[in-house]
Amino acid sequence: MKEYRELTVKEKALKINLDPSIYGSFAEIGAGQEVAANFFKSGAASGTIAQTRSAYDMRISDSVYGTCERYVCEPRLIRMLDIEYAQLLEQLNSKSSTTKFFTFANTIQTINYTRTNKGHGWLGLRFQLKPDSEPNDCIIHVNLNDTNPVLQQEAIGILGVNLIYACMYLHNHPESLLNSLIHEIGRERIEINFFRLTGPDFKHIDNRLLSLKLVKNGLSDASMFGADGNVMLPMDALYKKNILVIGGRFRPVTKVNIDMFESSREEFLNEADVDSDNVVEVSALTLQNLSAGGEIDDQDFLDRVDILCSLNKSVLITRYAEHYQLVEYLNPFSRGNKIGVVLGIYNFINVFDEYYYSKLNGGILEAFGKLFGNNVKLYVYPSFKPNTNEVVNFDNFELPENMKGLLKFLKDNNKIEALPNVNYHLLHIFSDNVLAMIKRGEEGWEEMVPETVAKQVKEKCLFEYPCIPEIYSKIGL
Repeated sequence: MKEYRELTVKEKALKINLDPSIYGSFAEIGAGQEVAANFFKSGAASGTIAQTRSAYDMRISDSVYGTCERYVCEPRLIRMLDIEYAQLLEQLNSKSSTTKFFTFANTIQTINYTRTNKGHGWLGLRFQLKPDSEPNDCIIHVNLNDTNPVLQQEAIGILGVNLIYACMYLHNHPESLLNSLIHEIGRERIEINFFRLTGPDFKHIDNRLLSLKLVKNGLSDASMFGADGNVMLPMDALYKKNILVIGGRFRPVTKVNIDMFESSREEFLNEADVDSDNVVEVSALTLQNLSAGGEIDDQDFLDRVDILCSLNKSVLITRYAEHYQLVEYLNPFSRGNKIGVVLGIYNFINVFDEYYYSKLNGGILEAFGKLFGNNVKLYVYPSFKPNTNEVVNFDNFELPENMKGLLKFLKDNNKIEALPNVNYHLLHIFSDNVLAMIKRGEEGWEEMVPETVAKQVKEKCLFEYPCIPEIYSKIGL
């Protein structure tokens, strides 16, 4: 059986150049000057490149694309694609019946001479899959991890070729398209933390699922989307915000989850250093939360996300299994603003388990240094002991003797707080029990979840609820 290898970046560029149906333009501003160069160097570039534009000076860039607050941002990239693609169609209209047009654009900031910033950038492709058709857009954001600006520029040059090739030849396999972007670069050099594929040829694509694939396949440590279901760049959505984050499996969302949101929000907004007009709430899902038996079910993920979005919650998907890792990720975005982390009492007890920090040189003290930074506070929600009416809270939970001093330190320094205004009538609700009742079709679980959740479970037969989805029952199937 013949084995096939993946084309090199040079071969990808040459294949595009030799394809007579593909023709387009390049616009690169800031430090992103390398993508078009790869097509020129591969040979036969006249078959693909109609025009290149390199607006390095900000004044030149403003004269072409208009002024903006930031040069490395998504609105700037979209403006570039709008202007360049419109010009391409206007000037080359005679080729439209035989040509699949494209415009590639990027706006990049590499690491500076004094190494006081981090390299990142936006890249986008507007492209047709057949002549005389409406175009599609593929938009990505990347963080550049190389510590040398020349290497960062090289990585962008490779990434740009991979992006164009993938959109032209791998569009029928979105996950393969996604994974191919870091070919010949590697995850250690680049992180893709935003991906959006839209257009008439991709109406069937759910970009929330592709956001999950970014994290699941190791292209990013985290990805995010809003309550409207649109993907978001975490660094933009969380920038200089007071962040209140609640983790969980949310399978399903119960009234306990809602009470945790509401009671913690009340306490968070009462903090002296929290601006109530500058708060963002985030529901955090880890890969561990999403997996069952080591596997992640895509539809189950979307079901949970649909419910969270219907409750007006933003969703953050991460690879971080430990709370200190999540806080360490969020801290650069908050820029010193408050971060509140909401935990159930049993998860809070696990925070003191040294097992989870065995791979850290500094053990639990290193983890606590990251978790309990100057701007971080944990809010703890009580629970019943399973199968009893005994409440477990700050007053009666047990810790090993050698951890009691740490607990006292955290209490004395206002780093942890027991949530005071909780609904104790809900503490008998455990999500695992609710899920089991749903699967068995038992009565009574509806009272344990918000009304909108019960409605969605029954209409869509979510979480293995034994029924026929409403959409099918209406047509007699």
